[in-house]
Amino acid sequence: MTTGARDDIAVNLRIDFSREDRLGRGKMMLLARIRETGSISAAGRSMDMSYRRAWLLVDMMNRMFASPVVESQRGGRQGGGAVVTAFGEELLARFRAMEAKARAAIGDDLDWLRANLSSDLRKRQAEASEGRARPS
Repeated sequence: MTTGARDDIAVNLRIDFSREDRLGRGKMMLLARIRETGSISAAGRSMDMSYRRAWLLVDMMNRMFASPVVESQRGGRQGGGAVVTAFGEELLARFRAMEAKARAAIGDDLDWLRANLSSDLRKRQAEASEGRARPS
């Protein structure tokens, strides 16, 4: 999660349920992309991820919870596809709300960190920001 309007310092929320079971920004981004594309494969491609990796992450999320996060449909006349379930939609909304709460809770501390950055780091941030702002 980023700090909101200012993206010079990033804060990422990750929830560890066990050593293997985690929920974080990457899985939530994949979930959002599945919702947008209706496809695990297309969602993975949009994130430069193989279909196998995307499928494994979806499978992991589906096994983590009592209700499925994504339901997939095998190919055929309709070509298959995937849909984010009602539970998956709520999970995504709640995760985003948790990110916003965390940003709000530590906003003053992030401002303090910004105010105390070295000039070298500020310069690197500005250069990186210019690189993102350039049209391709």
